[in-house]
Amino acid sequence: MSEETVTVGDSQPDKRHQQEEVPSRGRWANNREFILTMAGEIVGLGNIWRFPYLCYKNGGGAFLIPYFFFLFFCGIPLFFLETALGQYTSEGGITAWQKICPMFEGVGIASQVMVTYGNIYYIVILAWGILYLISSFKSPVPWSTCENAWNTFNCHTRPSMYANPHLFNPNFNWSFLHNFTCFTVMIKNYLIHRVLQMSGDRFFGNLNWDLSLCLLLAWIICYFCIWKGVKSIGKVVHFTAIFPYLLLFILFVRGVTLPGAGEGIKYYFMPDISRIGDPHVWCDAVREVLFSYAVCHGVFTAMGSYNKYNNNCFRDCLALCCLNSATSIFAGFAVFSILGFMAHDLGARIEDVAVSGLGLAFIAFPKALTLLPVSSFWLVLFFLMILLLALDTHFVCVESLATAITDLFPHFLRRPGRREILVLVIAVVSFLLGLPFVTQNGILFFYIIDSYGSSSISLLFIAIFETVVIGWVYGADRFYDNIEDMIGYAPFRVLKYCWLFVTPLICGITLLYELATMQPYFPMTGYVLEPWGRGLAALFVLTPLICIPLFIFRSLCKNSKTMTTPSSDLRQAQPHKPVLTLCEYIVFKAQVQPKKNVERNNEKMEMEEPV
Repeated sequence: MSEETVTVGDSQPDKRHQQEEVPSRGRWANNREFILTMAGEIVGLGNIWRFPYLCYKNGGGAFLIPYFFFLFFCGIPLFFLETALGQYTSEGGITAWQKICPMFEGVGIASQVMVTYGNIYYIVILAWGILYLISSFKSPVPWSTCENAWNTFNCHTRPSMYANPHLFNPNFNWSFLHNFTCFTVMIKNYLIHRVLQMSGDRFFGNLNWDLSLCLLLAWIICYFCIWKGVKSIGKVVHFTAIFPYLLLFILFVRGVTLPGAGEGIKYYFMPDISRIGDPHVWCDAVREVLFSYAVCHGVFTAMGSYNKYNNNCFRDCLALCCLNSATSIFAGFAVFSILGFMAHDLGARIEDVAVSGLGLAFIAFPKALTLLPVSSFWLVLFFLMILLLALDTHFVCVESLATAITDLFPHFLRRPGRREILVLVIAVVSFLLGLPFVTQNGILFFYIIDSYGSSSISLLFIAIFETVVIGWVYGADRFYDNIEDMIGYAPFRVLKYCWLFVTPLICGITLLYELATMQPYFPMTGYVLEPWGRGLAALFVLTPLICIPLFIFRSLCKNSKTMTTPSSDLRQAQPHKPVLTLCEYIVFKAQVQPKKNVERNNEKMEMEEPV
């Protein structure tokens, strides 16, 4: 009997000793590193090539009405929820949900599947940008002439009136060179036949070796940005998150001084209130908020997990939201001033030159900047900005995945040197899986995964579960108390009701509208997807979503009694308060932690230094 007592008594210190052996997680050196990293993630290519076009297409300044409505009642609540969740749990995108509610660990898994999609295909944009940047140093730039092997018979070189006024004499008939379509052919020839090297085959085709090398270079740069985790990221973002603003400001100043800039800005921001009645405009606004704020990917949970417990994450989130939306609006002035100049110089309509996405970055803008004097200088600035915007968005996503995996296996992956190996494995595997996107028909697969892998349907589905889990399962009041314990004061009470009712309702209605209006088409050409393409698209959409019911079923089979019980490691400042109340009515009663766990969590919190 005494021997058993000794054995049991000795086993407890051994368990505590094993837990203490787990190396601690890293922390941001200061709050500025966290702010810049988050800014680098949310301020990306979409601010340049998606928001301005959506604003122009959906009623100009009137589009800001649905945009800010969904930002206040959907974007900010989700953005703050994910960031606060990471800071409170000090866990990555998977284990944070595992600790909050084991039953819904699949929500974290689903978000990491979405991140994995992005890690594989998004960096291809960097590869294209690197190739364009290298070509921008040539004089003349290769897409400004029709004397290349890849040009088609209907390509005509057309000098710019603004850059070469001496070439244009009113007595000469140069009308064929003023043809907008002919001029557009030059840059399209370069993109389709030189960069993408598209073929008539239905499947991959041959590998583009120059793009493959650019993809490899992009992954090497990305790896060394994050190989030391938050220690290296915190230093890199001081350049990658700030310098693009300088480049954007330079392009803005140049753009607004060009002839035709005013007409472009007028088209961009002139309100058309009649468009507000179109449900598609409101759906575009929801999509823009979800994509622009990069919610439902678990990235902010991972980045927030490196904060100190007492960091004022609510203040940070509000500042970041203001920065992101202001950047989108400001970028629109820069973009449409230059598009207005191009329309003026070519004698075309704004409708003919205004495009979004890849068409803006790799066709419209290179075409417009080619018309300027010293065009190579402006092209280098533009593509450098594109590269930096894409780079910090991408490496933060890769870091999010590395954090999630590391937190799943902390005993093994937090050892010295092992994290670097993990990031290397992620980079190598993602590079290999990304090679199909740099084949001759890789653009087909790029658009499929971009349209369906990172679809708004998946994001809306995950957003509904995130808010329902926090609001109704874990308890909005309990989470609200956790936040107040962290930051020292209670944030806006409206957030509670957004998590409970408003945000899931908005996402649910939008999801139904998306499903009802979804069309199986290929965005670049408008062609309807073939059966294999539809199957691949369905696979991309369903893979992350199926994780949620699978883990719910797993929890039911494993231990149904504790599947909604939060981890005892989590600090509860007011454990005796109800977890959810509505109009002073107690919906769910308190779940009191054991006293020893409360004391342990209090000691852990006291070790944190307030920011």
